[in-house]
Amino acid sequence: MEEKPTYLTAAGKQKLQDELEYLRTVRRLEVAHHINEAKDGGDISENAGYDEAKNEQAFVEGRIRTLEVLLARAKVIAEPKSEDAVSLGSTVTVTENGGDPEAFQIVGSPEADPSKGRISDESPLGRSLMGQHAGDRVVVRAPDGLREFEIVEVR
Repeated sequence: MEEKPTYLTAAGKQKLQDELEYLRTVRRLEVAHHINEAKDGGDISENAGYDEAKNEQAFVEGRIRTLEVLLARAKVIAEPKSEDAVSLGSTVTVTENGGDPEAFQIVGSPEADPSKGRISDESPLGRSLMGQHAGDRVVVRAPDGLREFEIVEVR
């Protein structure tokens, strides 16, 4: 079965590559230093500092593996070919029940941050908006019930 691509903006991919490089070159060395310091503290079987350093090492190594997998499957989102239909990379302005317009950029899930106006194409709203056009209405099943949005603009 083919692995699903990880959709990223060029900036998002660079951010993950920078984080991976930092973890590999800086954090690994820091954690190794903490482990060595804790070992020098005596009996490691009752050494909370050693346990903490080993947990930190496990976290860093886990994050490195996660980033390696994400980047291996990374597909950079191209600029939307058309401002007609919503696609990955599009910025979509919507209103809910005639309320104030809100703009969202549709991005892959690793870059989603609703507080910064970036929603995943896999989120309920993002999935509903994909392929739609300005003037269309979409109904989204949210935890608090059905919500209707009108697409004001696609860019």
